[in-house]
Amino acid sequence: MDMQLFFQEHQAISLSAIVLLGLAIGSFLNVVIYRLPIMMKQQWRDQCLQLLDCSTGSGEDSADTEMQSHDKEEITIVTPRSRCPHCGHQINAIENIPLLSYIMLRGRCRHCHAGISIRYPLVETATAFLSVIVVWHFGLGWTTMAALMFTWSLIALSVIDLDCQLLPDSITLPLLWLGLAVNLFGIFTDINSSVVGAIAGYTSLWLVYLLFKWATGKEGMGYGDFKLLAAIGAWSGWQALPMVILLSAFLGAAIGIGLIILKGRDRNVPIPFGPFLSAAGWLSILWGEQIKGVYWAITGLHF
Repeated sequence: MDMQLFFQEHQAISLSAIVLLGLAIGSFLNVVIYRLPIMMKQQWRDQCLQLLDCSTGSGEDSADTEMQSHDKEEITIVTPRSRCPHCGHQINAIENIPLLSYIMLRGRCRHCHAGISIRYPLVETATAFLSVIVVWHFGLGWTTMAALMFTWSLIALSVIDLDCQLLPDSITLPLLWLGLAVNLFGIFTDINSSVVGAIAGYTSLWLVYLLFKWATGKEGMGYGDFKLLAAIGAWSGWQALPMVILLSAFLGAAIGIGLIILKGRDRNVPIPFGPFLSAAGWLSILWGEQIKGVYWAITGLHF
């Protein structure tokens, strides 16, 4: 049976399966969000130690430093097993059921009763919710599979940027190449628009960065933002970039001003731009034409 026909005839079953898949993916994204920045810091530490070894020679102090660095447990996405950060209790399968375990444990570790961050069920729920929206919008098919990969990647990038102000190359660069690959088949745009979108996405923010630094002497954003917009351009084409930039700037400004007014946030404290780029990029993939139509109707301008 054709997947689209099956979805139309069994929508309840299909959407329920997508909810379960989204919760499971959200649980995995929580692991990526927590561990990937740690892995990056370990890699940077090892690289610094190698540079120090090269500059100081292979003396005793250098060897001692290297030994101390390896006393710390190396972390990967799959090892070691998940455990409570407070007491070290290893999380078993029953305690690791997406969303349900958090509810059953009442948001506390089963062993030491320390609080579990609300972020874990929120990421799982958001992943399931956005996955359902994607499937509902595109139906079942290859376009949906590509859009889901795009969505899940943006969720991980957004939360990591909020936590650490980092946009890891290990996600942004594969996302860029995947965008080019899916558009070889014209899934979201033609390949020419995709390639130009990747180039224009990176270059546009890089130029903004240079102008802002020249005018203020400060760095207004990081290189990860350039790569993220390049990836979004690869997925949606260069035609969507003006809308993405305007929409992300609007969202960033609105939330930034809101935080300053309502919570008294220091205006000198930087706000990560990645989540706003991600939100605008995701909206452009699903409802880009409709958003542009509203913009044209309000302003009379076309792009």
